[in-house]
Amino acid sequence: MVVAHCANPGSMLGLAAHGSVVWLSPAQNPARKLKFSWELVDSGGALVGINTGRANGLVGEALEQERIPALGSGNRIRREVPYGNRSRIDFLLQKEGVKDCYLEVKSVTLKRSDGLAEFPDSVTARGARHLEELAAMVAGGHRAVLLFVVQRGDCREVGVARDIDPTYGEALDRAMVQGVEVLCYSCEVSPEGVALDAALPLAQ
Repeated sequence: MVVAHCANPGSMLGLAAHGSVVWLSPAQNPARKLKFSWELVDSGGALVGINTGRANGLVGEALEQERIPALGSGNRIRREVPYGNRSRIDFLLQKEGVKDCYLEVKSVTLKRSDGLAEFPDSVTARGARHLEELAAMVAGGHRAVLLFVVQRGDCREVGVARDIDPTYGEALDRAMVQGVEVLCYSCEVSPEGVALDAALPLAQ
């Protein structure tokens, strides 16, 4: 028996059942207190990547390989750039002659009904604030995109869990009206790795 680090600040609804089969990764830093990190869980036969910290890495890899057509090609990719009210945008994409694109990434793991991934799995005031800041970037003449990364391969669309956080749902509605774009991608998940896979629609 080991104690592993769990890099997931959400409720992990439906993913923390006693007796679930999980995959751990060894810590790269030998001085770290916890020697393992929780990476995957088998949820009803589907592997789910629960490490929210991996989402930005997946998107960064896909951007470098220009595998997200909606975000264009030939971009200068900057990470963790300060913006808004003491925040940092996950990615700032810049290209001569094109509007700067502010890209915010959200990791999605919740699935409560067949084929539907949902965000968030707990109340997220921080997430609502990020939407307001993205909308402010659009008002300032830039492009702003919210990218939902579904770290599982058994979903066909992405929805907002309005019953869990109605404030977030309202904030997303406002942001989209103000010009914030929403992209959704599934992932191919296996014990060998996780990779951004196919575009998914946003459920209306």
